[in-house]
Amino acid sequence: MTDLPTLLFLVCLVFCAALEQTISGFGFSLIVMPLATLILGIKIAAPLVALTGLTLYTINLLRYRQAINFHEILRLGIAAALGVPIGVWGLVNLPEGLIKSLLGFILIAYALFSFVRPVTRPILSPRWGYLAGLVTGCLGGAYNTPGPPLIVYGTLRHWQREEFRAILQTLFFLTGALTVTSHWLAQLLTPTILTLYLFIVPALVAGIVIGSRLDRRIDHATFRRIVVGMIFVLGLALVIGGR
Repeated sequence: MTDLPTLLFLVCLVFCAALEQTISGFGFSLIVMPLATLILGIKIAAPLVALTGLTLYTINLLRYRQAINFHEILRLGIAAALGVPIGVWGLVNLPEGLIKSLLGFILIAYALFSFVRPVTRPILSPRWGYLAGLVTGCLGGAYNTPGPPLIVYGTLRHWQREEFRAILQTLFFLTGALTVTSHWLAQLLTPTILTLYLFIVPALVAGIVIGSRLDRRIDHATFRRIVVGMIFVLGLALVIGGR
């Protein structure tokens, strides 16, 4: 069982990340997964974050269900469902150091895109949704980080804010459910992981409740820049730690 300081750190981490995800619509796994991996190892962190993230996405999906674009969801969801097993296979079979480094590079690339993306952008063809969905599924299955390809795709598709949030939460829920199922079939959901999950769920719910109340009082542009900066730093830490 995890020692008390580590457990307290996980509780605080999940609370802060749930609050951040509820306000911005993204970022829970991008923040929790790197730090949980550094302190728990990828084999424990991946199924634990998948299970916790699925709980968060289920709750947030109910908040944004009215703005769901089912045409985009169908395209992305089919491809994502094919990608999840590929990602879980990589988690089980690839060296942990390699997985950490790859995750770090993905986070760094996403952060750099978010910082330098141009103000005026062409509207991307919806056909790119199949590739975006496949990569989303692979990253969700391996790292619990389905967000980067979805955010890049949605940005280039010019999704509106509420539509953006609704599609993200729906795809996060879909990839989360498939990832948790894959972890269960691969016998990765151990008693230790389930015990840790029970300890951190109250912090998750508290973060969602407080985040929903703060949502309309915060400057979202500044908040997003801070989150992206944190993701960049976490990516660097994983690349260095994976060597």
